[in-house]
Amino acid sequence: MIEAYMTQEPVESDKELTQAIKNEFIRQQNSLNLIASENYASPSVVAAQANSLTNKYACGYPGQRHYSGCKYVDEIENLAINRAKALFGAEHANVQPYSGSQSNFAVYFSLLKPGDTVLAMDRMQGGHLTHGDNHNLSGRNFNFVFYGLDKKTECIDYQNVETLALKKRPKLIIAGSSSYSRIINFKQFREIADKTGAYLMADIAHIAGIVAAGLHPNPTEHSDFVTMSTHKTLRGPRGGIVLCRHKYADSIDRAIFPGIQGGPLMHIIAAKAACLKEALSPEFKQYQKQILSNAKTLANALLEYGFKLLSGGTDNHMMTVDFNGKGIKAKDAEKTLELIGITVSRCSLPFDAIPEAKNGIRIGTAAVTTRGMTENDMNQIARIISLVAENFESNRDKAELMVKELLNRHPLFPEYLP
Repeated sequence: MIEAYMTQEPVESDKELTQAIKNEFIRQQNSLNLIASENYASPSVVAAQANSLTNKYACGYPGQRHYSGCKYVDEIENLAINRAKALFGAEHANVQPYSGSQSNFAVYFSLLKPGDTVLAMDRMQGGHLTHGDNHNLSGRNFNFVFYGLDKKTECIDYQNVETLALKKRPKLIIAGSSSYSRIINFKQFREIADKTGAYLMADIAHIAGIVAAGLHPNPTEHSDFVTMSTHKTLRGPRGGIVLCRHKYADSIDRAIFPGIQGGPLMHIIAAKAACLKEALSPEFKQYQKQILSNAKTLANALLEYGFKLLSGGTDNHMMTVDFNGKGIKAKDAEKTLELIGITVSRCSLPFDAIPEAKNGIRIGTAAVTTRGMTENDMNQIARIISLVAENFESNRDKAELMVKELLNRHPLFPEYLP
């Protein structure tokens, strides 16, 4: 199974490709990954997508394909559908979206006409590119208006959401984000949607695994649609899922195929089925608990080292670190951390004088938890980040050694290493 994961000799006739793939595995093994939108799929998930299913065209849905020879891929897709429904308590699941972004567009094109109004979180305050950015097809096709955070608490301003909804009368309200570290009150979003006659869509791309484990409120009960990507806290392949109520099933299915996609990626759907089975296990809940505990510990340690965190902490797997006043800009911190083997991603700070400068760094604990790291390791990571921020040139050797020690103690999939 590890051969599928490491892909030591994927294409014997293509040494350049083989070497690049091997190098990427080595990079992942030798990097401390704090990117909140990344994780490591299990060898079982990787094996489920590295097989002959990649050869099969299966346009349509189980029992209603546009190609013959779909008996077994129908079985696989039904497995993924039923597991998704069971995991999230959904009435209907479509597991064909190629990504979380495609999941969002499926909802848009099942409901909206060009120019319709949508209310979503401002990208500069934590929203996602597909939630109406004017460079994205979402913002170019629909009239997005934006809610944001309360300046004092740096949490979602639900009163502002309701005021805007009553004033703008959106056809759709989106509850969800790309970099928000607090619990989302889906029930309150539902109440606002009901007051204004809007549909409600919850985008749980980041928190899907936490929701699945019952450690964050489940939006399925309150939302008309729930979208997600499958490769973040859910720890599956790169792909998407849409959940919805029975009455929207046909419109969602038509929006995905033939609306915005062609043939589904059956090898990826198999990997989704594998990760959904893992997510239904008791071990997965314990794993998610550790992700949350690690995030809380890391956030508290960073605060002790004098960093400011957006909203003062976290309720999920991620946090946003404010680098204003630290003597190093976030873009430089990102580069220097990578030099010693730590990967992070920059993001905007909602109330910064120049949000486009992206002087925040978003940090997540899913990937390091997959490596087996725990609370003590989070304290070490906070110390490393502090050393880099204080004086990189003076502290580089010490920080680099600390990273290597962490990686050596927690190799990626040690059971498969020589």
